[in-house]
Amino acid sequence: MKSKYLILKTVGFISFFLVLMIFAAVGRPIEGAPDRNANIREKEQRLSPDIKTEKSFAATVKSPEMPGKKYIKQEVYITMRDGVRLFTSVYTPKNNSVQHPVLLLRTPYDIEPGGPESFNSFMQVYSRYSEGEYILVFQDVRGKFMSEGDYEDIRPFIQEKKSNKDIDETTDTWDTVDWLVKNVKNNNGKVGIFGISYPGFYSTMGLINSHPAVKAVSPQAPVTAWFLGDDFHHNGAFFILDCFSFYYRNGQPHRAPTRIKNPSFSLPVPDCYEFFLSSGAIKNLAPKYLGDSIKFWNDAFAHPDYDDFWKSRDPRPFLTNITPAVLTVGGWFDAEDLYGALNTYKAIETQNSPSLKNYIVMGPWSHSQWAWGQAYNLGNIYWGLDANEKFIALEKNFFDYYLKGAGNPAIPEATIFVTGSNEWKNFETWPPKNVTEKNLYFYSQGAISISSPPSDISYDEYISDPMKPVPYTEGIHANRTTEYMTDDQRFAASRPDVMVYQTDILTEDVTLTGPLTADLYVSTTGTDADYIVKLIDVFPPDSKAGENTSIKVPLGGYQMLVRGEVFRGKYRNNFEKPEPFVQGRITEVKYDIPDVAHTFKKGHRIMIQVQNSWFPLVDRNPQKFVDIYKCSESDFQKATHRIYHDIDHPSHLKVTVLQ
Repeated sequence: MKSKYLILKTVGFISFFLVLMIFAAVGRPIEGAPDRNANIREKEQRLSPDIKTEKSFAATVKSPEMPGKKYIKQEVYITMRDGVRLFTSVYTPKNNSVQHPVLLLRTPYDIEPGGPESFNSFMQVYSRYSEGEYILVFQDVRGKFMSEGDYEDIRPFIQEKKSNKDIDETTDTWDTVDWLVKNVKNNNGKVGIFGISYPGFYSTMGLINSHPAVKAVSPQAPVTAWFLGDDFHHNGAFFILDCFSFYYRNGQPHRAPTRIKNPSFSLPVPDCYEFFLSSGAIKNLAPKYLGDSIKFWNDAFAHPDYDDFWKSRDPRPFLTNITPAVLTVGGWFDAEDLYGALNTYKAIETQNSPSLKNYIVMGPWSHSQWAWGQAYNLGNIYWGLDANEKFIALEKNFFDYYLKGAGNPAIPEATIFVTGSNEWKNFETWPPKNVTEKNLYFYSQGAISISSPPSDISYDEYISDPMKPVPYTEGIHANRTTEYMTDDQRFAASRPDVMVYQTDILTEDVTLTGPLTADLYVSTTGTDADYIVKLIDVFPPDSKAGENTSIKVPLGGYQMLVRGEVFRGKYRNNFEKPEPFVQGRITEVKYDIPDVAHTFKKGHRIMIQVQNSWFPLVDRNPQKFVDIYKCSESDFQKATHRIYHDIDHPSHLKVTVLQ
């Protein structure tokens, strides 16, 4: 499992949060534990080169010797209300002349692989907090690595707790915070929580029924809804490439406390497209590669529709009566948890008092890119500035103000990077209010217009073959690429099973902000289908790469993916109750696509592509109404699809144009 995704997710998730460490108190130290995995640890801390290079890492580390000079480390067990003990590392400033705030990170990704004598490297990565003399704390969540108890993925929140045995992540967070403020020396009684991705989920849970000492929480790319839009499903479609890699390594249960990670999966061939296609039906993967010990993989396959299993793992309904200040952070090109960032902020904003300090930051980042070094680009797309610089200052100001009383209280409600124009903008609300809704209607001959299409029946017809699915990106890759979300889409536009629509050359800049809605009128000779809609910025033919860039493709005519999203058609009326398509019947498929903030510059074009596969990012739909997790190769069939664009069936993409 040497996937960028996996490394990103493990080191990434776990790690940035690992920037929080602490101590100076009383606790039960762990005995022994030599530094058995120094080599493993070093290897794991190397992220994929497009996210974190040696140069960018070095740029982040201001003073490698500083943590040992300024901090004391202690590894302790903190006892939860049900008696389970959670392994926690606490880094406390040696400066006893003042009291210090606490920053807490809870993670399932191994907080201290190097042992009790080794300082976590993220003390250096997050030097802004170690230099600021925060008490920094890391904790393995229950059932993971050195912590006791049973692990459960996205552990559901228990609303009515009848005894101390009714535990969830909110109670574990509360008990941890309570112990910290009572036992860590020289703390000022104020605690902040943050984390990216899975630790972002634990940060979100720390907001629910929060301990009075918790004053500021920053869920960053938080795992939020694993069936609707995060990580493993988008609108019911299974993201096989990420899920398989992740669970091969992280899904194996820990039989005893350990600091050692499970091995990664290595593809038997260097091409993930070939590997997953040759594996056949998705049910074939587990018997051959996963076995039957990965509980969540089996649970997911046992719950193919949006039932209570998935609903109970969505924290948004419980984000009410929030008291800490909240800073939600996300990346516009986050392949894993863009949905979580946008919708966590939205849930808090709409379910709490207007007086709650609830902020959002959205930058031009891939998953966790804001946590590492510098961010001048993602793949072939350069921003003309380091997008991390502003965020790092803003995040530190947030925690300084709410935990130290030392920052600037004038934090914008929404700090948004607008790609295309490549500039940071502040908004009083997100999405902005000063917008106009427009429909980008599909026309024959691949045109787009804001006017309703003509009355004569009109459609594009093509064949989709699940044995030859549309790749999600160009080239041969062993692992899911990070930069595919800004990749050139010309490879897809040339395929006969991808429908392409575009505007004339723009005569003025057009900035889109907020959500998109795909509204398609379709028919199929099959009984099920996936629909992928992609919003694309087409560059002028004379576009050229700037200096100091490493772009390997011609930018003239580049088709930059701005946003793409999939929808599993059988859920078009209800995620809980899938319905087959009636063969040949014109049917509306309408779904929301995550927000954008992008300027299509004068001289560019707006393009929309529609297709029925996105492989192997998304598992193949057999185009037959079956339980895809149980179907066989014989269920896969070609289907003839139509996209209609006439007055009675006006397929379009709804957008909001910033005024």
